[in-house]
Amino acid sequence: MNQERKRLDPRRPFVLSPAGLRRIILGATGGFDASLLAAPAHTPAAKPLRLKGDPAGYLLVAAHSQRGMLDAHAHQAIAAAALLASPQQAVAVLVFGGLNEDLRAYGADLVAVLPGADEQGFAPEQELASLCEFVTRYAPAHVFMPDNDIGDGDLGRRLAVHLEAEVATHVVELKPGAVAMYWQGGAALARGPMPLVVLIAPDVVETGLPFSGAGETVAPPAAQAPPGRYQNRGLREIAASALALEEADFIVAAGNGVADIPTLEAVAAAFGAAVGASRVAVDEGKFTRDKQIGATGKTVSASTYLAVGISGAVQHLQGIKACRHVIAINSDASAPITKRADLSVVGDAQEVMTALLAELAQRNWPDTARESV
Repeated sequence: MNQERKRLDPRRPFVLSPAGLRRIILGATGGFDASLLAAPAHTPAAKPLRLKGDPAGYLLVAAHSQRGMLDAHAHQAIAAAALLASPQQAVAVLVFGGLNEDLRAYGADLVAVLPGADEQGFAPEQELASLCEFVTRYAPAHVFMPDNDIGDGDLGRRLAVHLEAEVATHVVELKPGAVAMYWQGGAALARGPMPLVVLIAPDVVETGLPFSGAGETVAPPAAQAPPGRYQNRGLREIAASALALEEADFIVAAGNGVADIPTLEAVAAAFGAAVGASRVAVDEGKFTRDKQIGATGKTVSASTYLAVGISGAVQHLQGIKACRHVIAINSDASAPITKRADLSVVGDAQEVMTALLAELAQRNWPDTARESV
């Protein structure tokens, strides 16, 4: 006599294990059991320190922070220095701007912070003077900086000119004593010895290191630059919708699940955010092609990316891999975007957007809270 095997309904009440896995319990009648999240299954073992004893030499990293955080590109520059450093070389990091994160996981041994640098605007001479004092203090074998457009690449080139030192830009390959970069429009790879100043291209180094830095805080440089040739005339405010998506710090993006475009644009306006879209939404004619985000569109690096009604195809996820915080609004809890998201809201996109606008209006968001975003 064949017995029918009962199958578990995946929609039954479940609990989450400490490892974050769903567990459907036979006979369970309750819902989510938050008590199981009270303690992790195990505490990860502390990573060993790379630096052995007192440093006999130094490698230097310098980068600008934004809102108290270094971006992924800067993390990679620190990790590159840590991977190339010997056990007797310390990695000293100079941060222009505030810092609210721990850099030990990326291999930083010494950290100096210039908290006011992110508020003084364009001041290359002052920053160069501070960087030169830091270089004089530690006499590093090499200086690593991310080659970007937020000031690090420009400052690195100024340092090389001031020191009359060799510099390698857009470096795509690193190994002890040698670097490589593309030339002839990317048709060839040029290799050479590692110069004093190394400006690293993005995504060259993995930041998951098998060791940790000491993370010791040191005094920042106190150099004062002479009166400069540059005058900071402040910032000119423009509408977020006029920003290129590559420059936007907050993006609200629409997918196929968004039918009410004016409501989405109202949400973006309330947050002071730029508007983007998935390829499907662009192909349907809801948005112009310059709003498309993804492998076949634009790659963005916003601090906050709000994905509304976007399922999260691989091509779209490639376009947002550099975004710091991703928030997803989707009616499908198993959509791929939820795996990338830091916060997922499961619900109808129209209903969630309407409720969000009502909440923002109640809090008087445009007048008071937007300044703190």
